[in-house]
Amino acid sequence: MAFSNAGFRDVTQAIHCRRNRLVCQFVAGISSINIFLHLLIVTFLRLSDCLICTKIKMSAVIEKLREYCRQRGAHGIIGLSRAFRLIDDNRDRKLDLEEMKIGLREYGATLDDDEISELFQEIDKDGSGTVSFDEFLKAVRPPLSQDRLDIIEKAFAKMDNSGDGSVTLEDLRGVYNGKEHPDVVAGKKSEDEVLLEFLANFDTPNKADGKVSKDEFIDYYAGVSASIDLDEYFVTMMERAWQL
Repeated sequence: MAFSNAGFRDVTQAIHCRRNRLVCQFVAGISSINIFLHLLIVTFLRLSDCLICTKIKMSAVIEKLREYCRQRGAHGIIGLSRAFRLIDDNRDRKLDLEEMKIGLREYGATLDDDEISELFQEIDKDGSGTVSFDEFLKAVRPPLSQDRLDIIEKAFAKMDNSGDGSVTLEDLRGVYNGKEHPDVVAGKKSEDEVLLEFLANFDTPNKADGKVSKDEFIDYYAGVSASIDLDEYFVTMMERAWQL
C-alpha cells in the first residue's frame, strides 16, 4: 500500500496538529503507513492497544538489557544466566514474574517493575505465568553473525563426543587455551586467571552436575563477541582457544 504525496502530507499534518495528544514516544522513524495506523489507533482506541507502539517499546526494553550485558563483557549473558540459576530452587529452569524481578535485580539490571512486567508478558506467550529462562536468554543474547555462531558451535561439537548437547567442565579444562582471550592479549589477566573465571561461569551451587550445555556455551561467547568488532578476529581467537 502506497501513499500519495498529498496523503502523506495529510497524515504528517494531522500528527503535527495532534502533537499534544500523541503521548507515545516510540513512533519516530517508522514508516508512513505505520504512522497512519498508529494515528488511527490512538484516535479511536486506547494507546495501550497499539501493537506498533508495544513492539517498538519492547525492543527498547530488550536493547536496554542487552546494553547492560554488553557493558559487562564476557560475563554479560552468562552472568544473567548464573543469577537465574541461583534462584531456581527446584531446577526446572522456569521463572515466574517475581523470580524474574529478583534475578534481574541480583544481576544489577536497571529495569523498573513496569519494564520487567512487559518483558515477562512478551515472553510468556501462553499466559502460563512462568517463562523458560533459556528462551529469555536467547531473546536478550547479543546478535551473533553466522560466522561467529558457526565457530562457537564447531568448538562445542569438538568436545561433545556423545552428541547429547552437553560437555563436562573437565572437557573444557583439557582443551581450552586462553592465549588469545581479549583480557590476556590486553595484559589484564593471565591465562590461568582466564581459565578459572571461564570455568566458574558454569559452576554454581544450583548447578552441581559439572556439565555445560550448548546454550550456556553460546551465551558465554555471545558476551565475549560483543567486545570484538571483526568477525575474522573472533573466529581466529576461537580456533586458537579450542585448537580447531
